[in-house]
Amino acid sequence: VELGGVTISNVTGINARFMGGDGICTNELPKLAAAGLKDDMVVCAEAGGVDGSGKKAMEEFGARFKKRFNDDVKLYAPYVYDAVHVMVAAMVKAGSSEPAKYLPVLAKTEGYKGVTGTISFDDKGDIKNGALTLYTYKGGNRDQIAVIR
Repeated sequence: VELGGVTISNVTGINARFMGGDGICTNELPKLAAAGLKDDMVVCAEAGGVDGSGKKAMEEFGARFKKRFNDDVKLYAPYVYDAVHVMVAAMVKAGSSEPAKYLPVLAKTEGYKGVTGTISFDDKGDIKNGALTLYTYKGGNRDQIAVIR
């Protein structure tokens, strides 16, 4: 295995947890790690996440996506979908696609119902009630730990 330009061979017996962000939080990790991936060895996080009643909208989005593109939803596709719809709604409300006119309206978005949940922004432009989803791997499959808000 090459890591940072250094070749590492025969690394075994490391008993440590590995934490990372969305770059490692994929279905490819178990394939790449093979027998080296033990249950609960990895904890990773993805921005976003739905829980409770929001899961139904996300599942429906996934079914529409699969039907249209003949592929599973990629990680941030539903968030991009919602972002575009929130921007379009602000443009319609502002009556313009000029940033100087629609951006102030966009900043005041409150209670937009998207597939990823209800979208509102705070006075700094950050999403209110944002989520982070934590995962681990068990039996070679990604397993959700929790959605944190």
